Amino acid sequence: GIGAATLKFMGQRGARIIATATSNQGIEEILSMFDEHQIEGSALQLDLVSKNSVKNFFGELAKEKVTPDILINNAGVTADNLFLRMQDKDWQKVIDVNLTGVYKMISGCLRGMLKKRWGRIINITSVVAFSGNPGQANYCAAKAGIVGLTKSLAQELGSRNITVNSVAPGFIDTNMTKGLNQDQREQLTNKIPLARIGEVDDIAHAIAFLVSPFANYITGETLHVNGGMYMA
Repeated sequence: GIGAATLKFMGQRGARIIATATSNQGIEEILSMFDEHQIEGSALQLDLVSKNSVKNFFGELAKEKVTPDILINNAGVTADNLFLRMQDKDWQKVIDVNLTGVYKMISGCLRGMLKKRWGRIINITSVVAFSGNPGQANYCAAKAGIVGLTKSLAQELGSRNITVNSVAPGFIDTNMTKGLNQDQREQLTNKIPLARIGEVDDIAHAIAFLVSPFANYITGETLHVNGGMYMA
């Protein structure tokens, strides 16, 4: 939901989008959205866990002579369980996609940004990277790792006019939260000073701000978009 909202918002404002999905169905849905909203762009299949998939993705970009100026790392998975019951494969899967995947995407896009001496990297972390969350030790660890990565890269790349920032969504109305029953949603809402669960557009707007000229002097920061439920 956040990815779709972001590509729609950015695409309708003139950005040429290169979107990714893990399945053919996902690709078709993206292309349908492009047609519906008259967005210029392409959609490529990408599985961040697969070395060959990542290689093929960047090979396609090189073949088309495309070097992204803006990278938004939004891919994420969950495999929730209490730590004592968590299996190695569940830990590794979440780390591989949510954290190592960010490393792979930045590595693949960075050379082009360095040549242009301009780039904007946005990494999607989470409120639970800061607050913690029972049953999500793997997810929290990966998302907290993104924050450290963001700060380190901001220091390394600032002199090349490349900014690196994070956006930390709170509870957002996506497919992940639609499974909550009414009582659970009310309990969550009661913890949020703005008294509502966030919309995907709230995150898309935050991302758009950080890649815009209005944020040229912001780097190494995490923008918390959570309605006040967690105040850093």
